[in-house]
Amino acid sequence: MGEFTEVSKIDELKSGTMEAVNVAGRAILLARVGDKYYAVDNRCPHMKGDLSQGKLEGTVVTCPLHGSQFDITNGRLVRWLKGGLMSKVGKALKPSKDLTVYNVKVEDGIVLVEF
Repeated sequence: MGEFTEVSKIDELKSGTMEAVNVAGRAILLARVGDKYYAVDNRCPHMKGDLSQGKLEGTVVTCPLHGSQFDITNGRLVRWLKGGLMSKVGKALKPSKDLTVYNVKVEDGIVLVEF
């Protein structure tokens, strides 16, 4: 088990939004959906797209580069690349991969992530 580190205060992130945070040398995507907070890798495993610049719909984040989608509740891949010829080439060259998920807890108005 790792150590929990403060990454935000609960009032700094509105429901349905996300932001990139750098903690312990890691780029983490912190998202809030309702009153729940989620933390996953901020870089898409395809070509390292900045997921915080993508789109959050419910608990699914879409990479802004090629449209790969991930469920932030468990890091699982929803869709690997968006489609078309380049998608087929990309899928052949780089197999799909899930995101790393980090444990999150809230204590006294502070959002903590375990590393």
